[in-house]
Amino acid sequence: MKVLIVGSGGREHAIAASVAKSPKVDMIYCAPGNAGIGQIAECVDIGAMEFDKLVDFAKEKEIDLTVIGMDDPLVGGVVDKFEEAGLRVFGPRKNAAILEGSKAFSKDLMKKYNIPTAGYENFDSPEEAMKYLETAKMPIVLKADGLALGKGVLICKTREEAMEGVKTLMLDKKFGEAGNTIVVEEFMTGKEVSVLSFVDGKTIKIMTSAQDHKRAKDGDQGLNTGGMGTFSPSPFYTDDVDEFCKKYIYQASVDAMSQEGRPFTGIIFFGLMLTEDGPKVLEYNARFGDPEAQVVLPRMKNDIIDVFEACIDGKLDEIDLEFEDNAAVCVVLASDGYPVSYEKGFEIKGLEQFDGKDGYYVFHAGTKLDDGKIVTNGGRVLGVTAKGDTLKEARANAYEATKLIDFDNKYMRTDIGKEL
Repeated sequence: MKVLIVGSGGREHAIAASVAKSPKVDMIYCAPGNAGIGQIAECVDIGAMEFDKLVDFAKEKEIDLTVIGMDDPLVGGVVDKFEEAGLRVFGPRKNAAILEGSKAFSKDLMKKYNIPTAGYENFDSPEEAMKYLETAKMPIVLKADGLALGKGVLICKTREEAMEGVKTLMLDKKFGEAGNTIVVEEFMTGKEVSVLSFVDGKTIKIMTSAQDHKRAKDGDQGLNTGGMGTFSPSPFYTDDVDEFCKKYIYQASVDAMSQEGRPFTGIIFFGLMLTEDGPKVLEYNARFGDPEAQVVLPRMKNDIIDVFEACIDGKLDEIDLEFEDNAAVCVVLASDGYPVSYEKGFEIKGLEQFDGKDGYYVFHAGTKLDDGKIVTNGGRVLGVTAKGDTLKEARANAYEATKLIDFDNKYMRTDIGKEL
């Protein structure tokens, strides 16, 4: 079969690598892809938001299955476009992708269906938000309602910071239209855990857990990023936590979407906070996490095509999801200066040392081919993933592997999974 993957980052590279393992797949295309994806797929110069061009391409090439990796096209309704054209596509429709597309919607959904989450208020007026903050308990969290590349969350320790945050999101429009509405949320403490799941509209199957490091600098300092590294499984995701989430969060979320007339097919990413009062939902995403996909998918035993098709056909209950009894750690190699400003176009050396290296992966996030050479082309450049029997071993392997790769401006956190 022929498969088209939509996206250009490390997540899409991880998806492509899993798809490439399936004996059912003869040809992979990726739009627009990157230099790493180009080694296992044919990259096509079509942007992720060019829906008509994507549909035309899928028809022309007789694509059997399209997998949407990114949030923007999902929230924009690309799945609806493919379905209207009679094409098979994996991902939620527009009316279900709102689960990620609007934080205000997802918070209201959780409140309505008693799904554990932080207390909150939604505001579409900066004046009303500031008035509320005058008496609110600090610290507090401000979230842009819409998509903001994983960066539209401000943790404000003081009232002054919170007022400035409202100005940043709603008046200065740092994240554009995403800040037209904001969620003001109580600050929760505890360990954060990411849990990805496959959903077919009614059945949900949970993948292995993971834990992301969002801040740019060691010790969780610096600005929020799209993710500087991750590990799987999370030792903090215990059997008790799993049991609680299965009882009160996972199936409840799927059922809630069905009740609202928005059946969800695709990936639901649960961002959880393990508080003293039990697990609570921080956020939902409507696709694989990045870089969570880079540690979860290499550990999955199933043929990913079987799982995608079972979701589309409403037969996920027939799939027994299996993961290897080991661990994986991903360290992101970024361009120094990310997420604010950074230079691009530097040649990346050492990639060939990973050819045939079992248990090691280099997922390209921001790279391109330039005159036959692979060069940096983004803030997050590569995700270096390694497996191990234990998290400590996987961490040691991943950091050892980062030494094999070099480029000008190379930057990484040195403490991914350090507390393990």
